[in-house]
Amino acid sequence: MIKTPAFLSALLLVVPVAAADLPASAPAPSQATAFPGAVGWGAKTSGGRGGRIIRVTSLAASGPGTLRAALEARGPRIVVFEVAGVIDLGRSSLEITEPYLTIAGQTAPSPGITIIKGGIDLKTHDVIVRHIRVRTGADGQAKRSGWEADSFSTIGAYNVIVDHCTFTWGVDENMSASGPRFTGNTPDEWRRGASHDITFSYNLAAEGLADSSHPKGEHSKGSLVHDNAANILFYRNVWAHNVERSPLLKGGVHAALVNNLIYDPGKRAVHYNLMALEWAGHAYQDGRLSAVGNVMRGGPSTDEGLPFLMLGGDGDLRYYGRDNIAVDRHGRPLPMFGRYGETRARLIEEKAPPPGGLPVGLDMLAARDVETHVLARAGARPWDRDADDLRVLFFVAEGRGAIIDDEKDVSAYPVVKPVHAPFVEQDWDLASMEPKNGVYPGASGPVQEVLSDRDRAIRR
Repeated sequence: MIKTPAFLSALLLVVPVAAADLPASAPAPSQATAFPGAVGWGAKTSGGRGGRIIRVTSLAASGPGTLRAALEARGPRIVVFEVAGVIDLGRSSLEITEPYLTIAGQTAPSPGITIIKGGIDLKTHDVIVRHIRVRTGADGQAKRSGWEADSFSTIGAYNVIVDHCTFTWGVDENMSASGPRFTGNTPDEWRRGASHDITFSYNLAAEGLADSSHPKGEHSKGSLVHDNAANILFYRNVWAHNVERSPLLKGGVHAALVNNLIYDPGKRAVHYNLMALEWAGHAYQDGRLSAVGNVMRGGPSTDEGLPFLMLGGDGDLRYYGRDNIAVDRHGRPLPMFGRYGETRARLIEEKAPPPGGLPVGLDMLAARDVETHVLARAGARPWDRDADDLRVLFFVAEGRGAIIDDEKDVSAYPVVKPVHAPFVEQDWDLASMEPKNGVYPGASGPVQEVLSDRDRAIRR
């Protein structure tokens, strides 16, 4: 066992978040962040802090001791894992509808928890999700047959942080913030009805399936931020090998992109689109986007000349950009802005972030430091990576890989023998769900590429 790598000890930031009315069963309000290093508009969610410990002991899709049962339980709760391996959802999804929840995937013994043949839909508030892998996949379904699960999506959720997770092989999006567009009568009410105050940090969202079972046809999508979602932060994530939506911000969205790496986008990378067909009868709202210190690097699947940011639809986007890099697969500069509709939509470039456009106190890397930083840290359990995370991240570093139609194009669903180990409460700080000794289950040494027997012999 080794001590926690320095890269897992991010700065502790205190970030203000709007208070919500809390029922009597809610945890007491706290000034603490969700865990050391939590940032952004979702950083101060309590999750299940102070609640009961629920132990996942079964890898079955449902029933006693399962993750599904823990998610369906009521009241503040911290979900820990006394088993590691694969949870096969059999083409269903997990729904989270009960608030005040922490899913602590870091507590699982090695190799951690991987969910396959399904996804997670989060439909509530005050939730922390960390160190879980979701590999949705087509599961042999025919093209355009109707299987269209997201790997992960918030739906009208708020006060949420999703940190150090892996979302791949989505048949719809890989990692999104969604919800109803027009709940209520005013723009403020619309924003309260959509997902808001969400942080996505240090996640890997990769290899969305293109020509697969989605009924619309091509649907390799990274992240969708639905109309009127507000205070959505993407911080130090990796998007790789998605045709588009890395991310797509829909009409009226308020979001920030800071220190993310976008590799091998196909047709679009970052884009904004308020669609008149979807806003009929509603007053258009300006979108707001602050993008600082991001890197977009073209790969084998990327259209020639692809811009970093593209504008479609009819609504205006107020945009603040600083220190962003966009290059093709050979390192040649790409344009920062383009458009895919000859409409009246305007890109309104701001000289400073709009009010509330960036979380307070956010640590920001220079763009030239982003790629090295996030490739070492993004995704589930970076101290204990699985073979597919290693493959994707090493291919990003090497400029390899491509957009795929089916998980079988590059790999297969993992087959892992279940591993059991007790969760010992005394070994963990239950407020942050960090190990007291700084050693995570499965930490064994520097992360290495998966090698063939021949390569391993050569490198001895």
